[in-house]
Amino acid sequence: MLKCEGDVRDLVQELVDVESVSGSEGPLANQVYAALSAHPHLTTTRLGNTIVARTNFGRTTRVVVAGHLDTVPVKGNLPSHLETIGGRQALVGRGACDMKGGVAVQLNLAARLTQAAKDVTWVFYDNEEVEADKNGLGHLAEASPRALRADMAILMEPSNGTIEAGCQGSLRINVRTHGVAAHAARAWMGHNAIHDMAGAIQVLHDYQPQEVKVDTLMYREGLNAVSITGGIATNVIPDRCDMLVNYRFAPDKSLVQAEEVLREIFSGYELEVRDAAPPAPPGLESPLVASFAAAVGRVGPKYGWTDVARFYQLGVPALNYGPGDPNCAHTDHEFVYLDDVAACRDLLSAWLLE
Repeated sequence: MLKCEGDVRDLVQELVDVESVSGSEGPLANQVYAALSAHPHLTTTRLGNTIVARTNFGRTTRVVVAGHLDTVPVKGNLPSHLETIGGRQALVGRGACDMKGGVAVQLNLAARLTQAAKDVTWVFYDNEEVEADKNGLGHLAEASPRALRADMAILMEPSNGTIEAGCQGSLRINVRTHGVAAHAARAWMGHNAIHDMAGAIQVLHDYQPQEVKVDTLMYREGLNAVSITGGIATNVIPDRCDMLVNYRFAPDKSLVQAEEVLREIFSGYELEVRDAAPPAPPGLESPLVASFAAAVGRVGPKYGWTDVARFYQLGVPALNYGPGDPNCAHTDHEFVYLDDVAACRDLLSAWLLE
């Protein structure tokens, strides 16, 4: 069983060394459920591989603190190991940064805070790193929306111990061109669909990322091809070409507005939306968010999509806060500084107790 009450630095390593690639979170979810169920001050339930542990202190304020258990695929970076990086002790291994450092903070506090000034709902969920329709937090919101009712939510995503407010939206579209198949030796009898994709690729090449200010925070957008496929054999003129494009947009736009932007940019091309995740505004006007922001002292925009968007859809102000450098997430040499994990734990503990 996980040693949740012990040194949070040791707990991070325990968590990292339990492999939990998206879709294979079961063993880690089992350990989390068993560890939390042992504490009488928590009411612990489970939906698939998503674990919810609630305090019931009778406080007037409730905060959700959430984190995902899954990681991107392992690439020779498990088991974990300790390493000195920049003169500081770091834990290196898949998921150390994204986001088992944050999960360690959650588990340590869930076990240790047998009383607090705020009630807390601790949520540990699966399938965050894959398609939105598999996301465990999304399944929980659909099956039991009451479980996520709160005055505020904190998502323990890596943020270098700062607040990263709101998040970008993400829209994936498929751009398709059609041609006519023919023998490559008689190309004039066909029409090359890959060649027709050149104009769409040029659009992406010429695109200038937009910078959009929302509630004093500046969000930088991005539009990129992430894959391209076409052709069935090396001696056949391809009759179809597909290019998957990812649009990361600021929280001043809805999904509908973002799609309209892409349809204008790729006017004349056949488009199909493959995946869509809405953005979330910063939410800094919430008094509880402002209180936590004052405790942390540093606030910036979130570059990327996170599940703060799900909380926003539920009417719950939410922010990203956790140990680890987000630029380190998903890299082969993923790591988290152990003193940063302890610092985040101490700050969050103090705020929940005050």
